[in-house]
Amino acid sequence: MNTKPSLFLESHHLKNPYFGFGQYNYHLIKALHSLDINDIDITLNVADPAKWEKKFGNTYQYKKYRSIYRYPVAHIRKKYDLWHSMNQNTKIEPYHNIPYLLTVHNITYIKNPDSYMEEEMHQRFQRKIDRSQAITYISEFAKTSTHEFFKVPNVPEYVIHNGNPITDITISDTYSPKSKLNSPFLFSIGEFAERKNFKSLVRMLMNIPKMNLVIAGKNNTQEAQEIRDLIKKNNLNNRVLLPGRVSEEDKQWYYKNCEAFVFPSLREGFGLPLIEAMRFAKPIFTSNNTSLPEIGGTIAQYWEHYEPEYMANIVVKGIEKIKANQSLFKEQSIIRANSFNWENAASSYLNVYNSILK
Repeated sequence: MNTKPSLFLESHHLKNPYFGFGQYNYHLIKALHSLDINDIDITLNVADPAKWEKKFGNTYQYKKYRSIYRYPVAHIRKKYDLWHSMNQNTKIEPYHNIPYLLTVHNITYIKNPDSYMEEEMHQRFQRKIDRSQAITYISEFAKTSTHEFFKVPNVPEYVIHNGNPITDITISDTYSPKSKLNSPFLFSIGEFAERKNFKSLVRMLMNIPKMNLVIAGKNNTQEAQEIRDLIKKNNLNNRVLLPGRVSEEDKQWYYKNCEAFVFPSLREGFGLPLIEAMRFAKPIFTSNNTSLPEIGGTIAQYWEHYEPEYMANIVVKGIEKIKANQSLFKEQSIIRANSFNWENAASSYLNVYNSILK
């Protein structure tokens, strides 16, 4: 008779490997796979069970994800000993009132401070908080902002930073992507959404005439079209490259060969690209808001606002400053990048699982 406790990971975002939730799910599950978890039966909720069983074998059990699970009448009815909601926005929930762990990445942007709790997405988030036996946050900022806008019960809370998915630089010196610009160039990456604030980079570039710019990421959005129009209007077509989603090899090439990494995001629950850029010991310029100072620490340099000439001066002077102390900066940058470790994160989550299960 199987007496091991059962854990359900609501992990259906594994089907979105190019997005933040998908990256988080994949790297945490991969790291858990490397640990000794024989004393817990863990089930993954996945769209393609055969694919993930081939990768992870019998470390996990696999439940096929179906979109109908989003509806209350079809919520999953098996009584697991613990349910981990790995995404605070998911509508997939257990049918029964069972032990529940919630991971908060960031709170949905509060557009209307006086009436936000009238919105269904915020009401759903509050219900998830209310049913939780424990809550994990991927940053201190995610924790403080949750407490600012929502009612958090008196339950155990933990801040567990994400790890750096780029632990080893795997591309060869001869590798080259199909889409590239002449050096020197600045690099950024992310979905083309308004909160990423990529337009500010295009405007900034007009004040750095000898520099080019690459922005990678999903670019079939309205925001991306507006950025293309801005590029065309300012005759920057030969200086700005938007390659779209890129392979792991191409991403590493851009990090390795860029002059600096630039990330002017308005809102981030964590800011994973910062620690990827740290691994390549690149100068980092980012926004001084939300979680970004927490992740960037003293390695990154910060914009207080987004006036183009001001941003450009910060970048030009910042690159010169780092070049004057290149060896020390490289050492400190890689040390900080390595401090964000998925194995450590997985061990922390395993401790949380065991604390609830016991």
